[in-house]
Amino acid sequence: MKYLSHYIIFGALIFSGVLSYAFYKKSIAEERKILENASYNIVNSWELPTLLDEVSGIAWVNDSTIACIQDEDGVIYNFNINTGEISNDIIFAEGGDYEAIALNENDAYVMRSDGRIFEIKSFASDAITSRYFDTSFGSKNNMESLTYNPKTNSLITVAKDKGLAKDRYKGLYSIPLETKIQDEKPLFKIDMQAKEFEAFRSKKEEKTFNPSDMAIHPKTGEYYIVDGKKPKLLILSPTGKIKIIHELNKFHFAQPESITFSPNGTLYIANEAADGVATLLEVTLKK
Repeated sequence: MKYLSHYIIFGALIFSGVLSYAFYKKSIAEERKILENASYNIVNSWELPTLLDEVSGIAWVNDSTIACIQDEDGVIYNFNINTGEISNDIIFAEGGDYEAIALNENDAYVMRSDGRIFEIKSFASDAITSRYFDTSFGSKNNMESLTYNPKTNSLITVAKDKGLAKDRYKGLYSIPLETKIQDEKPLFKIDMQAKEFEAFRSKKEEKTFNPSDMAIHPKTGEYYIVDGKKPKLLILSPTGKIKIIHELNKFHFAQPESITFSPNGTLYIANEAADGVATLLEVTLKK
């Protein structure tokens, strides 16, 4: 009887191993099929620490570090892509719904969902200073996108939900850092009725495309805007013309909430944990 119980346990372990291997093979085959039909490739991937399960914004710092925020704490977390760990954190404000981060050399800018922007001077130093300024947006706009344009020394943002004008349009607005006053007129508008959105159109026009973050390509000046609700990536020309929309499969992009570029144009997209784990992906796009 003693040996019988050992055999049963041994058999159960073998069965479990075979089952796990079968699921693993199925998963690999499924991913291969998805990537064959996708307009992107996954070059590298990282599982983010549980502290970043609700990662909501990322920004390139240097070859080893990506600055991250999550939508509960007024903290910038520096994630080391070489070690896969958080190297240090910078507290800049009390808890709140923080949704986007942009960097201008040593200064960081973090946007809250109600449109308030926090300026953290010398964020990598031991003696940071933090202050805030408001934009024309409010809570109803649900702000999640922010990027820095070095050519104009300004921040660029766009509403996730309702725009400042009609629901049909969502404007990209510039905020010059010299004045920190948002321009009254948008740089250009994204038309929810554009033919490129036909496959994604919603009964409520504002839900056709919901920007969750944006970044400017350092080489081309194109605007890359990611939608986390219905995962996709919109690319606009420097003048605001729609160039292409990439559908992002939920197998890889469960909830893409943030995007950034390295100086050489390497694209990174981060996903909130959703029902799994939060991830950072290095992505290339197929032509």
